Amino acid sequence: MHALIVTAHPDHHSHTHTIVSQVAQGIAAGGHSYEIADLAAEQFDPRFNQADFEQFKRAAPSPADVVAEQQRLDRADALVLVYPIYWWSFPAQLKGWIDRVFTQGWAYEDDGQHVVKKLGKLQVHLLALGAASQRTYLRRGYFSSMRTQIDVGIFDYCGAPVMTSELLLPGDINYPDAHFELAHQLGQRLFNVKEPA
Repeated sequence: MHALIVTAHPDHHSHTHTIVSQVAQGIAAGGHSYEIADLAAEQFDPRFNQADFEQFKRAAPSPADVVAEQQRLDRADALVLVYPIYWWSFPAQLKGWIDRVFTQGWAYEDDGQHVVKKLGKLQVHLLALGAASQRTYLRRGYFSSMRTQIDVGIFDYCGAPVMTSELLLPGDINYPDAHFELAHQLGQRLFNVKEPA
């Protein structure tokens, strides 16, 4: 089995990149393969541009950089997103990657009356890294908002089952080692995770 790990953080010494590394090591230890899409290092352009809009209207094919990302996803059995929370959401580069890559015709088909979900084979695992306290996230309803916006609004719309949806915070017991251990374990058991009820 093969996983695509996607992240968007400019600092390679960040907690985010260490989590990515631990997930990758776990996947390898579990006998599977992986590819890392480091959007910041690769300078992926997140701007939804005229060419993307033309594709959305079905007036033109997807731009080459979008097709390359879709091919990465087509090779994957699982998608792992590891990201810092910026302003209660994805970093802009990661959100732009989703905006541009999860296109009509490839991720879903919407004829105005019916939606065909096309990514049913792609398991999704989300690791969101926050900086505030758990109390703050709970008080503001962030985790339920994240699940509505991301798990349901993006991935369920495309039929991709979200198998893992974790919020990792600096106030967690045994931080940061507990995060590294969780990430490694997730990687190791990535293809054995059952869909939440």
